[in-house]
Amino acid sequence: MCCENDSRDRALNHDADSPVVEQAGRAKGMPGGAASEARPGGGDRQRMPLLGLRRLVFFILSLLTSLQGAYMMFDILRANGLTVLELSILVLFVCMFAWIAVSFWTGIAGFLVVFSKRDPLTLKRAAPLDEALDPERRIALLMPVYNEDTERVIAGLEATCLSLADTGKSAAFDVFLLSDTTDAEVAEAERHAAAALRRRLPAGLTLYYRRRKRNIGRKVGNLADFCSRWGQHYESMLILDADSVMGGRTLVRMAATMQANPRLGLLQTVPLPVRSNTLFGRFLQFAATLYSPMLAAGQSVWQGDTANYWGHNAIIRIEAFVKHCGLPSLPGKAPMGGEILSHDFVEAALLRRAGWEVRLHAGLEDSYEELPGNMVDYAKRDRRWCQGNMQHLRLLFAKRLHPISRLHFLLGALAYVASLLWLIMLSLSTVDAVFNALAKVRFFNSGYQLFPEWPESRVAMIASLLAITVIMLLLPKLLGIVVGLQQRRRDFGGALRLTVSALMEIVFSVLIAPLMMAFHAWFVISVLSGRTVSWSSQVRGGRLIPWSVAWRRTGAMTLVGIIWGAVSYYYAPLFFWWLSPVLLGMVLSAPLLRYTSSIRGGERLRRCGLMCIPAEVDTPEVLKRLAALEQQDLAHAAVGDTPVEALLPAGECHQEMPIQSLRAPWGLGGAPYPGKQDV
Repeated sequence: MCCENDSRDRALNHDADSPVVEQAGRAKGMPGGAASEARPGGGDRQRMPLLGLRRLVFFILSLLTSLQGAYMMFDILRANGLTVLELSILVLFVCMFAWIAVSFWTGIAGFLVVFSKRDPLTLKRAAPLDEALDPERRIALLMPVYNEDTERVIAGLEATCLSLADTGKSAAFDVFLLSDTTDAEVAEAERHAAAALRRRLPAGLTLYYRRRKRNIGRKVGNLADFCSRWGQHYESMLILDADSVMGGRTLVRMAATMQANPRLGLLQTVPLPVRSNTLFGRFLQFAATLYSPMLAAGQSVWQGDTANYWGHNAIIRIEAFVKHCGLPSLPGKAPMGGEILSHDFVEAALLRRAGWEVRLHAGLEDSYEELPGNMVDYAKRDRRWCQGNMQHLRLLFAKRLHPISRLHFLLGALAYVASLLWLIMLSLSTVDAVFNALAKVRFFNSGYQLFPEWPESRVAMIASLLAITVIMLLLPKLLGIVVGLQQRRRDFGGALRLTVSALMEIVFSVLIAPLMMAFHAWFVISVLSGRTVSWSSQVRGGRLIPWSVAWRRTGAMTLVGIIWGAVSYYYAPLFFWWLSPVLLGMVLSAPLLRYTSSIRGGERLRRCGLMCIPAEVDTPEVLKRLAALEQQDLAHAAVGDTPVEALLPAGECHQEMPIQSLRAPWGLGGAPYPGKQDV
């Protein structure tokens, strides 16, 4: 995995001065200006020392850990002869343990660099990114929307724009609200709100609004339409989601980093969830804020220039995107065929295949998003992601992809498939435990046997493997707490509150794990059985789940948990206690679903100073602005009858995005999206 795919990639990694890629400087102002001469590659490339060695060490450690766990499980199961059932359990366990090993060593790597305050890419002392920005090289700030809450969209976009204006460097940016909205009433509100915001923005920062008549290709088609019509006027594009909010200095630093490194195709930040008011949301945003930067740093240590893309809060070089990110549709019907839903993983892989660097920066602050406030809405979003990530399994062997890109595809799918595998493994383990309890022990299996064959019990080995597994699951969290106590305890309300909140989050994650496992397992089964998902706007904000919905969603799971627990306790009491954390979460699934959606419970925690995040203890200016703007009626401001044409930029480019091949050597591949983008 640590080797490069082809000679072009090797040239990129080892020859910093070779003109492999070109960078176009753009004239200042909206369309019509001539581009300056192309700039050759080279420049201020940020070096990543010993990247190959880092990858080698990481994967060797992950492999050795996986082999050790596999051997221990094999030694346990073979004690009294290995049956077909036990062999199936072994195979499933090896898959799961390998996945845990990769996550474990990623956490260890992240802890080492964050605790020592090192940059995970350069391994030098961590320092803020440069803010030296050339205003002649234009940047587009894009927010694609689809049937969203217009007031929230406009408030978030305005807060981001005002923060950008505060830097004094907003002249290099233009802002685009790219609508795929199909609801006529919402679209009309968007147009009026966009026109009003355009008038309110400071001089030098212009907002454009475009609504497509036909949203072919979903978000992929939305961005492709922008690039084909106006992309040539900009060097890079900053992608926001409808619920994204970013600070101006962060935007400037991202753009400056892109300008300084002509080999950089994509720079991804770590968007942190904020503004959750339910119990579920507050637990989720606390865990993400405490652990995600460390885990992202660990990923960056071994991913290096082959990081992933998460679809938003990232900056992309438009030239590279246009040339290399035209996505095909997969052969066959949805869910495994058709349009690629999780396009971001694939676009990152295509950029890397073309020789561009794809980087993850874990240290950038003021990069935020909002999450669903309860498990039902959260699961609906996961259902869509599950289908998209499962499609990636068809692309594992596409030609010329970097091995790390293939690993992204595999791990992304495994994030959902693992739940089904865990469920199957636990079920088979229960069957095996019951069969062993019911089977009559035969001490003499041969007519001429002088001594009995006593059944073996590897209690010590079982306890050791269980302890190792628990340690590997919990240690990254404990190390995240250590980093928080050392470097950010005041940001979380003090050492005591941070510690209590972290321990509460661990208990909470254990309780909801069976519920999420069941949801994800069902999603995978649905995809494999051919049930597709619809494209709908994401539910954000908090709402209390009614008891009727909670029982309808979890009633079957509760019944299965009760029966499962009764059978295992009656026939195999020792196995029952080992399985009890899973059974407890299943039996309590309906109350968990109901009470974790409580807004009142979330507010009580906040008043007690628990589950607080830095964005609440010391609220950033951009989030203060967002809260203030939401109190105003931004979506229905009176601006007169403003035609859509008045909100569109002039000088369309009409450049084409060539469709890329994702064919495997034996012919699996894709065709272009049918039809042409109709705007």
